[in-house]
Amino acid sequence: MRLKSFHAKTMSDAMRMVRQSLGDDAIIVATREEEGGGVRVTAAVEEDDLPPAPASGSARGGRGRAPVKPVEPEIDVGEVVADALQRHGVPASLAEQLIDAASGLDTEDPRLALGSALDSYFTFNPLPDGRSPVKPLALVGPPGSGKTLVAAKLAARAVFRKCSVGVITTDTVRAGGVDQLAAFTRLMKLKLATVEDPDALAGAFEVHRRTDLVLVDTAGRNPFDADDMQDLRAMLSAGEVEPILVLPAGLDALEAADMAMAFKAVGVRRMLVTRLDMARRLGSVLAIAARARLSFCDASISSKVAEGLTALNPLALARMMIPAEEKAPAVKESAPRRSARNPGWDENDDGHGGEGHQDHEPDRTPERKPSFGRGYQAEAYEPEDGEPEIEPAPPPPPPRRAAAAAKPTKPATAKPATKAKVASSPSSRTLP
Repeated sequence: MRLKSFHAKTMSDAMRMVRQSLGDDAIIVATREEEGGGVRVTAAVEEDDLPPAPASGSARGGRGRAPVKPVEPEIDVGEVVADALQRHGVPASLAEQLIDAASGLDTEDPRLALGSALDSYFTFNPLPDGRSPVKPLALVGPPGSGKTLVAAKLAARAVFRKCSVGVITTDTVRAGGVDQLAAFTRLMKLKLATVEDPDALAGAFEVHRRTDLVLVDTAGRNPFDADDMQDLRAMLSAGEVEPILVLPAGLDALEAADMAMAFKAVGVRRMLVTRLDMARRLGSVLAIAARARLSFCDASISSKVAEGLTALNPLALARMMIPAEEKAPAVKESAPRRSARNPGWDENDDGHGGEGHQDHEPDRTPERKPSFGRGYQAEAYEPEDGEPEIEPAPPPPPPRRAAAAAKPTKPATAKPATKAKVASSPSSRTLP
């Protein structure tokens, strides 16, 4: 695997450089904002997937051998992006803006086009990993959004990177709230501080002032209850802390946007999305960020504490919305069901009966006479005078097919009564 870093002013410019250098199969490994401005994107690609180098003019008389590329169906990038946004339930006004931004990018990859559109409309600001001192992070959100599990995941990620971590909880009202987080911190050999008011929280901040990463798990608050939001505002005023909104994916778009607006009033600027492993429609996530103007930071894609927390970037979000199997529309036609066909049927059989069955559905039972090819024109079989009617015989073996095809048929001057009888009889044999 080959890794390469790209520096550009914007994320769209960096992704364009990735595509030109490493091809459409490149995988974004990491993205970060540079201190002097711009972004740095690290991408990886398998050696076999690298774009072919230009052929040398001196090879075999000056003619380079053109690389053979698989034939892929032509797709409309804008149409694929539009279908994805509609399937995820993105509001119409927002979807229209994203489609316009995606259609303006010169690429044949719908995920790259959608990623560029997301980058132009939203901001992505991942949470710190604990390697440098930052403000304490307070996880806020409605009840049941996954704040306690996110706190454990953030703590575990920092511990794996050999950083000092302080964990504080204010969730002293909910039954089992402290016990759940205490079980996680005990496994990581961390001390859990429990506080009940802003003064105690300020003291806990003072104790952890030299800690690399301080996490505060707050109690779930009803965003539409004035008393709950006032208590949360008072708790956040205990020190210099950054509130991070934790919301699950799969909520109603308008309802979730109203929640985000209520939490933004207490100072929320970034949003962490949970339950992405159970949500199949991400329209509400985009609606929240668009209406409340919140930045995406991280996402939880698993219930396991040691994994499942990843930083969000435009291309990663686009890959979630357009999986790999949906990059191109399905062009494969359904294959004929050979189990329903007689093994003796010819491959050129088009499934239609001869002249004796013009007004009936094609008979697809095993008793049907096999076809002799598209070029053979035959009429309904007519028995000789005095010949008894017989049951349909099994298909003849392949070596006798030519002899059967050469068998002369009865001239068309037969008696009308006899023809009608044969056509209506279940023992009639018809050649397609």
